[in-house]
Amino acid sequence: MPIIKPRYPLYIVSRHRAETRYTSKALEWMGVPYRIIVEQDDYKAYTAVIDAEKVLILPTRYQKNYDVCDDLGRTKSTGPGAARNFAWDHAAGLGAARHWVMDDNIRDFWRFNRNRFAKVSSSAFFQPMEDFCDRYENVAMAGPQYFMFVERRKVYKPFALNTRIYSCNLIQNNVPYRWRGRYNEDTDLSLRMLKDGWCTVQFNAFLQYKVETSRLKGGNTEAFYNKEGTLPKSAMQVKLHPDVSHIVYKFGRIHHSVDYRPYRKNVLRRRSSVVIDSGVNEYGMVLQKTSKEAST
Repeated sequence: MPIIKPRYPLYIVSRHRAETRYTSKALEWMGVPYRIIVEQDDYKAYTAVIDAEKVLILPTRYQKNYDVCDDLGRTKSTGPGAARNFAWDHAAGLGAARHWVMDDNIRDFWRFNRNRFAKVSSSAFFQPMEDFCDRYENVAMAGPQYFMFVERRKVYKPFALNTRIYSCNLIQNNVPYRWRGRYNEDTDLSLRMLKDGWCTVQFNAFLQYKVETSRLKGGNTEAFYNKEGTLPKSAMQVKLHPDVSHIVYKFGRIHHSVDYRPYRKNVLRRRSSVVIDSGVNEYGMVLQKTSKEAST
């Protein structure tokens, strides 16, 4: 079988995590090409452990011009949104129709089929999601579900429509948006797309195993949560989208809750040129028992 890799450029946004670099390690293991976006003061640390041609320095103008959605300006970190906007523009400059942008704390990627989990070592993992989105003219954003939100004993559809897409985002480049907000930029972007009638697709058949942000040094843990907790980020979410958001307390801390029911009416529109083959395409992926972990 030919080696199948993502059709669209893939970016990791990272800050002060050269040592852990979970997503980078996972993609290297799978043989997936990527670029990682870092700030100037991190460049030396990252190029010491990652090939320099994969490391992009975030231009400072993206932070300077970033809409943080509050009155604090540059008195604290802008968060990862500025780097995500740079990834978007970089991909558009390459002429790509979509791009992937990921957090830096994804440990590995999984398939979920017939209520069984299988860890993926193939670079083909991303292309089935790309092909699905390309069938439709109105999928603005998509991505894999969190591993921790899928239970083996429950029944799930292969994908869920019109909800938030977190941490591993496949974005259509020509939609009229950019990232904004110091916090919860994933939720904000998802909601702005949905409110304008676009669809989002969350894949349950494809999963990401993300290490909890608060357990890692660097990133938003260092920039925000160790200092101020989770109230400011939840408050910003309610401020930006008060019609569907409210603050709740669960799991021992403050969270925000979002009601996505108003967007159930957003319907996928298949491209007229698309003919769907009724057969099963595994993209060259083969299920193999390699360890107890991979066969659970």
